[in-house]
Amino acid sequence: MKVAIGIDLGGTNVKGILMQEDGKILKQHYIPTKDDAEGKWRENVLEMVNFLRSFHQEPIEMVGLSAPGLAHEDNRSIAHLPNRLFGLENFVWEEYFGIKTYVLNDAHAALMAEAKFGVMQGYKNAVLLTLGTGVGGGIMINGQLHQGLSQMAGHLGHLSLNATDDELSILGMPGSLEYAIGNCSIVRRSMGRFQSTHELVNAYHKNEPFATWLWLDSIRKLAIGIASLINALSPEIIVLAGGITTAGSALFEPLHAFIELFEFRPKGKTTLIKQAEFADLSGAIGAAAFAFNQEK
Repeated sequence: MKVAIGIDLGGTNVKGILMQEDGKILKQHYIPTKDDAEGKWRENVLEMVNFLRSFHQEPIEMVGLSAPGLAHEDNRSIAHLPNRLFGLENFVWEEYFGIKTYVLNDAHAALMAEAKFGVMQGYKNAVLLTLGTGVGGGIMINGQLHQGLSQMAGHLGHLSLNATDDELSILGMPGSLEYAIGNCSIVRRSMGRFQSTHELVNAYHKNEPFATWLWLDSIRKLAIGIASLINALSPEIIVLAGGITTAGSALFEPLHAFIELFEFRPKGKTTLIKQAEFADLSGAIGAAAFAFNQEK
């Protein structure tokens, strides 16, 4: 059975796996990225690849690498990621590793992991929303990852929920979904009372009135964003991933209640909303899955 290396390149850690085509993980490994202004951090990624290659007795034919930013149209490099991971833009990893290497956006990789081995299996049209520091995502149409022009499809956190809001997202969108629920805005949204969404949810569990209002208002806005995506894309399933989903029933129970208010349901049909199966290794798993798909 074919084996691929999957790499998830983050600003803090490099996560790597050795994975069979059927999804079985033979080895996983983590090392610090050690981001620096000279691009020496790339040596740590090479160290990861070499470690995983040495673990397997047979030659490794392909690598999948997920990273933040917009992938080049040939999926050989990241074409656009300003102000982070110096030396990443337009760096061709295949030449560096000496192995066929496919590169894609990290949220796109998370979608690939769920589509190939997780809760999206069996569905052809799906949306993934990542809820964390910001809000990102990916779109699958007719069983294929939709990357779009400039590979930027899936910037779902920059949907506008309120065009008159004076708070602009990093893409310049007013009243964005990312601002409505992303951890990046929690201090401002809570007027300084909470430093993280985790703190907010803890206060919600204690029935604190302000926390209850703020948390439920955030989820109501998320529901409006999801209903808008349903209207635009008509997916069979929407999968939620990222750190905020660890809130569990505190997130999903009110979310389903709000979705009932906003979702258009012709003939009673509803869109499934589920929590992602993979967490920490989703980028590496999805990158390896993408590499297998590209080779086919």
